[in-house]
Amino acid sequence: QVQLVESGGGLVQAGGSLRLSCVASRSIFSMNTMGWYRQAPGKQRNLVAQITKSGSANYADSVKGRFTISRDNANNTLYLQMNSVKVEDTAVYYCAGIPRRHSWGPGTQVTVSS
Repeated sequence: QVQLVESGGGLVQAGGSLRLSCVASRSIFSMNTMGWYRQAPGKQRNLVAQITKSGSANYADSVKGRFTISRDNANNTLYLQMNSVKVEDTAVYYCAGIPRRHSWGPGTQVTVSS
């Protein structure tokens, strides 16, 4: 049973933009808070942004001012607008409910070239 599907990743040059999307099942999206995580090769998975159902957002210092998280509650969709991307943003990006009580989705690969 597919519960989360992330999309929108790809190859982008440093300084460019990408918009990630995540379609989630209603059982997950009905959670109050949703988040975007990322995992670079050889590193642990970290939370980069989260948003409550009412739209209150928080960001990791590394992406603050460059990334914007948003959600469409009517369509169970989470977004991550990535601007001014850097090489160090290269990672697989995952969305999840917070707290996570479900399996991870497949993720979407973001590769930033210099």
